[in-house]
Amino acid sequence: MNSVQKMINLLTICRRAGRLTIGFDAVSDAVKNKKAFCVMTASDISANTLKEISFVCSKYNVKIIPARLTKEELEFYLGKTTAVIAVCDRGFADSFTALAEKL
Repeated sequence: MNSVQKMINLLTICRRAGRLTIGFDAVSDAVKNKKAFCVMTASDISANTLKEISFVCSKYNVKIIPARLTKEELEFYLGKTTAVIAVCDRGFADSFTALAEKL
C-alpha cells in the first residue's frame, strides 16, 4: 500500500473518530482556539486560500501538510468539498506528518 492510500485510510478513520475540522472558517477557528495540531491542504488549493491559511497557521505555530489529494478527491472520501482540513488530535497529526514526509 502506498503512502497516498495510507493517508486516505487515515483521513477516513480520523473523520469517523470526529477529529477532523473541515472548511476554511472552521479550520481557522480551530487553529485560533488551539484545537488543531496540523492543517492539511488540497493539492489544487487556490493561492489566496493558501496564503490566508498559511498566515493563520504561522501566527499560531501550526504545521501545514500538503495532501496529494484534490478538492474533488477529498469530497469523495470526506463527504464535503474543501481545500483545508484541520486535524484535532495529536496522534493523528503525528501520523499524517510521518506519512507526508514519505511522499
